[in-house]
Amino acid sequence: MKIVEQRKQLGRKIRKAKNIFIMAHQDLDLDALGSSIGFYSILEKMKKNCYLIIDDKKHELGVSKILQELEGCIAILKGEEIQEHFYPRMSRNLLLILDTNKKELVQNKDVLDYFDEAHRIVIDHHDKGKTSIPCELEIIDTEVSSTCEMVANLIEFYQTKIDPYYSTLVLSGIVLDTNNFTLKTTEDTYYTAYFLANQGASPKKVQYLLKQDIKEYIERQKLMNDVSITNKTIAISKGSAYTIYRREDLAKIADTLLFFNDIETTFVIGKVGEKTIGISARSTGGLNVGEVLSTFGGGGDEHGAAARIEESSIRKVEEKLLKVLKDLEGE
Repeated sequence: MKIVEQRKQLGRKIRKAKNIFIMAHQDLDLDALGSSIGFYSILEKMKKNCYLIIDDKKHELGVSKILQELEGCIAILKGEEIQEHFYPRMSRNLLLILDTNKKELVQNKDVLDYFDEAHRIVIDHHDKGKTSIPCELEIIDTEVSSTCEMVANLIEFYQTKIDPYYSTLVLSGIVLDTNNFTLKTTEDTYYTAYFLANQGASPKKVQYLLKQDIKEYIERQKLMNDVSITNKTIAISKGSAYTIYRREDLAKIADTLLFFNDIETTFVIGKVGEKTIGISARSTGGLNVGEVLSTFGGGGDEHGAAARIEESSIRKVEEKLLKVLKDLEGE
């Protein structure tokens, strides 16, 4: 586990810092939020002043539940408020970037400008790309299921006893990113889940956090009305040109399509803004979807990836995707 192997460098930077800011990717999911809160718990035990940076205006249901339940329990800032909470000596401030390594995907890109490379740390499980954030210490482990698994390993190594509720949030991120332990799951992943359960994590509470709104579920299933199969194992689903979907809607359908016979890779394309197209992709590992979506400026790894394309259309994005897949097939 890379995060344990690099614990000394990580520990040195944390010890030198007085105020530590944690920022994950836009459109928080349970892995981003769970790993952020898990790390927040570690830092609290170390007597550090720590803050979560959250600028999202809308949240998926599970994230919304957590933020409501934690209101007043953890320090949450908007990016524009960060200067008010800096330690006077700038060298004693540290930024932790979790569950992404891309500049354009963080909660607030402007926050990066306040920290030089020596005072940024990236902890992530996604492949690097052209827009990866420059930093002196990056801990990127594409072999693990999730950033939550990485943070849980650190909690175990430091023998940190965290609140059972926080353990539950860390477990929820693992369950989400493995699609209930069906993707990118190793014996280490199962052991980590066992460790978190021993810390008091509640599987029942995890399922509560994963519950969906029935109206949203029905609307999301319409994304499966237009599915085409290419190369016998790749499913491509397209949303309506007149409907704006949430990023997590595309991701959940990409997960669902993997459960059908012979399907090994899925791509779901839909509008996520008036002039913005989103793609979410999942794979059992035969095709590196992170590599495919990097051609769209997106990011991810061989099992899961996403991209946002400005000023485009579903048709144009599908055409480009088919071309990229054809080119890869010919290699």
